[in-house]
Amino acid sequence: MAKQENSDEQEYKVRSVALRLLARREHSRQELALKLRQRKLEASIISLVLDDYESEGWLDDNRFADVYSRQRIDLGYGPLKVLAELQQRGIRHAPACVDELADADWIRNALLLREKRFGLSDLGDDWDERLRQARFFTRRGFTASQVERVLEVSDAADLGF
Repeated sequence: MAKQENSDEQEYKVRSVALRLLARREHSRQELALKLRQRKLEASIISLVLDDYESEGWLDDNRFADVYSRQRIDLGYGPLKVLAELQQRGIRHAPACVDELADADWIRNALLLREKRFGLSDLGDDWDERLRQARFFTRRGFTASQVERVLEVSDAADLGF
């Protein structure tokens, strides 16, 4: 009987902690399971509760991927970084909002970020500044061709968007 009470208590704790975490923001299943395991909760109960939450629609990896990707894109991150971060969180597919963006859209986002962060001055033969900006955009997850195109623009009229 004591084992049953302990199991019920564990399940209640898993449900309440998971719901509290989901109330703050979307989580992937992998993220949520990791946070619950870090609290030393039983893995079998975690799995059972997360299955219930998925069937209720409270936990949805596709919704998480979409929301997370949009937030990261709005913060100025490129496709490589967004997809890598999703993989770290257990999402193995690109959400529609990432797939829908063409290369020109990513370049436009990077250009707006460059204009805000560095200005659109002509880099010409200033190889040190060109390299500094290229490293910045590479760390942000833009592809080499996108970075190259962004660094070629030297005037707001060249934006063409």
